[in-house]
Amino acid sequence: MYYLYFLRSEKDGNVYIGITDNPERRLGQHNSGNTASTRGRRPFKLIYTEKHATRIEARSREKFLKSYSGVKEKRDILENIGN
Repeated sequence: MYYLYFLRSEKDGNVYIGITDNPERRLGQHNSGNTASTRGRRPFKLIYTEKHATRIEARSREKFLKSYSGVKEKRDILENIGN
C-alpha cells in the first residue's frame, strides 16, 4: 500500500505533496531535516492522505495534483479538509 500525502509547513503555511509507504515515518523524516527539499520549511503537520494500491498509482496521482491540470482538485481537497 502506498499513500499520497499533504504536509503543511507550520513555518510558512505552504503545502508539500509526496508519496510514501508509511506517512508517519515520512513525516518524521521531513521534521528531522532528512529531506533536503523541505529542510528550511520545518516543522510540518500531516493534513491529508490517500491510499493507493501501487507506487505507480500514487506517483501518477502526485504528478497530476502538482500539474497545472490538477491545481483545482488540489485546492478542492485543501478546502474540504479545512486547510
